[in-house]
Order: sequence, then structure tokens, then C-alpha cells
Amino acid sequence: MKSEILIKNSADVCQIDIEGTIGIPEEWQFENPDSRVATYERFRESLRRITEIKAPQVVVNIRSTGGDVNDALLILDALRQLPARIVTRCYGYTASAATIIAQAASEGDREISENALYLIHNSICSTEGNAAKIASEVDLLQQTDARIASVYASRSGRPAEKFRALMAENNGNGRWLSPEEAIAAGLADRVIEPARTEAKNTSLTQNIVRSWQRILTELGVKDNPKELKELPQAECNILHTEEELRELRRRSSVIAEESRQRIGPTRVKPAEDPSFGDTIRSANERAYAEDVKCFRN
Repeated sequence: MKSEILIKNSADVCQIDIEGTIGIPEEWQFENPDSRVATYERFRESLRRITEIKAPQVVVNIRSTGGDVNDALLILDALRQLPARIVTRCYGYTASAATIIAQAASEGDREISENALYLIHNSICSTEGNAAKIASEVDLLQQTDARIASVYASRSGRPAEKFRALMAENNGNGRWLSPEEAIAAGLADRVIEPARTEAKNTSLTQNIVRSWQRILTELGVKDNPKELKELPQAECNILHTEEELRELRRRSSVIAEESRQRIGPTRVKPAEDPSFGDTIRSANERAYAEDVKCFRN
């Protein structure tokens, strides 16, 4: 999945969506040079547009499992240079270089979805060459790990060694953290619900507000809520007219009376108890006595 940075600028809030692979992964640099240059040109254009943002608030939606550390650091610097309030929101698998960009948020504005997972780990690279070449790459990796840990430490107020240890877990592959664990580690500030739920609730609220505004307009109440107090009592109930209310009360009283009649106490007819001393015969005995009468007749 190639890198995709979408910038939706407005006067109040600028939305930046960072999806897919960040920047130019190192393994791509061994492919066709023409496509590499084209990819870099798009990335450089995105950085230029970020630095030109004038909105007072910038929301960065991150849906990425990482990419190139160098490009992530460039995006981090571009966002930090903005005078706006920066909010970063992490969704899904947020890992590797994507977590670096998440640190660009203003104080207390590093958000993470309640359904997200967060991963930091030691940097990796692809290389070839002699021992000296490989040794120089090892030194670069160690310097990169130290730089990344210092970025985390500068935002969390915790020592960089804490993050070096977390990045080095599982042979340098790190460990996936839940949103709560990411906050406890100082990598995020608060957990948020998925954006679609927020949008749905906002849409529902707007629909309710519009419905009430339409009803109040039909009643002649437009801009001044005090006009409601001046309406006749019958018009204060905007769901029913006075005539409809009287009919509802009449029906309610009829229904209540019918219910009382149906739910009255159970009445049982008294049984005829036999007199004391009378013999109580079974059905077979009574049938036998009737047969005897027939024979006698």
C-alpha cells in the first residue's frame, strides 16, 4: 500500500489524512528510479502544503503501520512548525514511523481510538556490502533508535531509556500496546471513540435540532425563546391541539374503566358442603346404586 497524504484545508480546521506506508520505504529505493522520483515529488509537495496551512487547528488522522523514519521525522518537523493547535488521532494498527508523527500533537492532544493497537520497535534497514559497510549501518540504526526514543521522551516527560527498553522487547520487534497501555507508557494522552460514531451522533443531534426549529417556526416562535411563555396553554403542547388533548383524556378514562372491570377480584360461587355425618359416595358407588334401582324396577 503506497503512501497517501490527503490535506483538506478550511478556515477553521484543517484535516490531514495519513494512510498507507509513510514516505518512501527503503526497499522501494532499489526499484525503478523514475517511479521513486515521482513518489518523492508527491511526498515533497505534501510537505510543502503542510507548511502553508493557516487554520488555527489541524487534525491529523493516522491510519498507517509505518514506513520510512526519515520521512516521518520530516512530517513531524513540518507539523511542529505550524502555529496552530495540532491534534493527532491514531486508528487501527498504528506502528513504527506512524507513532513518530503522532508525537507532533500539541500538549494533551495525542488521541488514540479505543479499537487501535500501538507499536514502537527498533529501527530496521536493508543493506549489503563488506564488514565496514555493515558496521556503519549498525551505527546508523543505533543512532536512529536513540533519536526516536528521545522524541517519545520529550513528549512524555519520561526518560529515553524507558522507551529504548520498550522498543527492544521481543528481539527489537517491540510489543503491541492497547490504548490504555499506550497512555500508561506516555505515548498517547486520551482514548476516543471511533470517528464514525461521533459523526453519527452529531448527525442525529443536528436532525433533532432542525426538527424542533421547524416546529417552533410553524408556531411563530423563531428567534426569541421567551415567546414560548406568552403562548396560550393549549399551544404549549406542540404535539397536540386542545381538542386532541380532550379526546385523549376521554379515551384514557374509558380505557382505565375497562381495565378496572377486567382486573376485578376473582369471584367463586360457594360450594354446597355436605351436612356433617352424610356419607360421600364415589362416582362408581353412585353408578352402582342407579343400576340396582333399575333391576328392582
